[in-house]
Amino acid sequence: MQTKTVKVPNISCGHCVHTIQNEVGELAGVKKVVAAQDTKLVTVEWEAPQTWDNIKALLAEINYPPEN
Repeated sequence: MQTKTVKVPNISCGHCVHTIQNEVGELAGVKKVVAAQDTKLVTVEWEAPQTWDNIKALLAEINYPPEN
């Protein structure tokens, strides 16, 4: 199991949090997604076959690209 926390500057409201958690949470292998409006942080926990590159690409695709 892998976990990564990244800053996502585009998080501005509860809808943003909901969208990120729903979209990323649907990826195969993703076990947990927590997005926070106040800190603009997203934590994702996943296992194979998922990869961080795929998760990061999805975040960018839905207009929430991570800073790092």
